[in-house]
Amino acid sequence: MAIEIKAPTFPESVADGTVATWHKQPGEAVKRDELIVDIETDKVVLEVLATADGVLGDIVKGEGDTVLSDEVLGSIVEGGAAAAAPAAAPAAAPSAAPAAADAGEDDPIAAPAARKLAEENGIDLGSVAGTGKGGRVTKEDVVAAIANKKSAPAAAPATKPAAAAAAPVVTSGGDRTEKRVPMTRLRAKIAERLVEAQSSMAMLTTFNEVDMTEVMALRSKYKELFEKTHNGVRLGFMSFFVKAATEALKRFPAVNASIDGNDIVYHGYADIGVAVSSDRGLVVPVLRNAEQMSLAEIENGIATFGKKARDGKLAIEEMTGGTFTITNGGTFGSMMSTPIVNPPQAAILGMHNIIQRPMAVNGQVVIRPMMYLALSYDHRLIDGKEAVTFLVTIKNLLEDPSRLLLDI
Repeated sequence: MAIEIKAPTFPESVADGTVATWHKQPGEAVKRDELIVDIETDKVVLEVLATADGVLGDIVKGEGDTVLSDEVLGSIVEGGAAAAAPAAAPAAAPSAAPAAADAGEDDPIAAPAARKLAEENGIDLGSVAGTGKGGRVTKEDVVAAIANKKSAPAAAPATKPAAAAAAPVVTSGGDRTEKRVPMTRLRAKIAERLVEAQSSMAMLTTFNEVDMTEVMALRSKYKELFEKTHNGVRLGFMSFFVKAATEALKRFPAVNASIDGNDIVYHGYADIGVAVSSDRGLVVPVLRNAEQMSLAEIENGIATFGKKARDGKLAIEEMTGGTFTITNGGTFGSMMSTPIVNPPQAAILGMHNIIQRPMAVNGQVVIRPMMYLALSYDHRLIDGKEAVTFLVTIKNLLEDPSRLLLDI
């Protein structure tokens, strides 16, 4: 009995996805709840698990294909037996390559993505040595064949411009190697949103600096007790900035607002987006109702988001919404930057590297740990005075953390 493998039901904010990776090939055994295919959207990678034990049958959507919500990706033959030896592999070839169903018995065994890439680049699969299971030709084998064809003196250009943009192609000329790969959906979405923000907003940035002496002293004094008391949760700097931001947002509601058509929406809560770097690009998971969270809860939430981002486990719901964003380029050594507002939000706070610098304090030159702060904001909604005063409020709260406890 064949069971359909379907794409997940996408949220309203996600129109479609792309088949990123098939972890199984036709004819291979699968177990219930085993990961068989990844679907990449413009926000997260969604995992599709096997719904029954059996054998992977036809693959309807190959790697790189666009899929819609609940669309059929392939099938599982329930209770089937996987090919145990290379001799049995030809029986799976028709399923593995529907496009080559009319090929002869000598047609090489190839993964659907490999066959598609070979067709796009004019590669004869019969001339490609397969390194996959049972001699199967993999996508990587075809990429290598394309590179060899490109570097051969007598080779004719086989890659069309459209194909070059849609599939990985490696070209080599001596030491000048180039690799062309399709842009991921996440990277494409990031590019789209950055351009949208700069073209649709009257965006300005104001700067200030904060003396981190008191925060660093507080953290140094209590970090061990904090970690012990809160079951291993480490005390970092980000929680102080989140708390200071939520307090400042209460005092300056426009910074926590957004524009919806001709209306201004004032949010009575602070959902703080925390920019997190991952292998796939920058993602911004959201701390819901951060104004109600303790330092420990904030640190635990950020640590959880960081691990999920590294593992590709962030859910779409965890990255939607948000009323204000904080990004920390200082973790990578950035001393100054102008962050770009994340629409439809009205502002974003940029943290930077902490540098020991000579400062004039009470008429004396002393060395203090200083950090530059940057607030980018939508001038359509936030006046310059409001933006500057908001940033000064954050500065004052951080330079005297007791204000956070006393609400002053």
